[in-house]
Amino acid sequence: MSISSEHKALGKQVTGVLHTLSPIVELNVGGEMYTTTLSTLKKHPGSKLAEMFTGQPKLRTDSEGRFFIDRPGVYFKYILEYLRSNQVPTQCIQDVYKEALFYDIEPLIKQLEDSPQIFGELVARKQFLARVPNYSENIELMIRIARAEAVASRHSSVIVCVVRTEEDAARCQDALNSLDMDKKSVVKFGPWKAAPSISDLLDCIQMDVEAKGYKISFQPHIAEKGFRVKSHDFFYKFLFTWW
Repeated sequence: MSISSEHKALGKQVTGVLHTLSPIVELNVGGEMYTTTLSTLKKHPGSKLAEMFTGQPKLRTDSEGRFFIDRPGVYFKYILEYLRSNQVPTQCIQDVYKEALFYDIEPLIKQLEDSPQIFGELVARKQFLARVPNYSENIELMIRIARAEAVASRHSSVIVCVVRTEEDAARCQDALNSLDMDKKSVVKFGPWKAAPSISDLLDCIQMDVEAKGYKISFQPHIAEKGFRVKSHDFFYKFLFTWW
């Protein structure tokens, strides 16, 4: 039998397995083994998970014949628990939310989005950061500057200018004009029209840089000389620690 014929035969075999599948299904999800029922997996017909087990098979099998899903297996137990009993997980909310999005289980997605953790992130924090001009780009700029200064060093420092209002932005620019250093190396955040304070934004910056795997801290940056305004009103030093 040719290789092509073997593949066709194998495809027919797997198709037949799905069509005549026992109610019990064995899964290998990222190396974690699960046993459940076909009806549980297809509980929400419009979901990607249900689609995986509908019609033409879309999954490979491992060496033991278990259907393989290349996702973090440790969180799949929460997905299964929801499908079995409608129990919304209370642990690992952020990670389970990512898996619910992947499997496109709309009822679970909506319930997780109502949880304090996801609601706070999606509605409160991200909506605030969306009002801070070029926030994501500035985070990436900070990281690029820090990495450029990391050669043969334990620490890198990045100066950040944070202004909440247009008036503060003008004062910050005045300070930058008198700053005895390369202005291009100062990363500017703001202004913004939202309730959170400068302290809140600084916490967000630290949170998002640390989420990328960096160890970081910050403190007010006080210039020794040359400033026409109090530098600690706007300027902060973020310290990256490499080892």
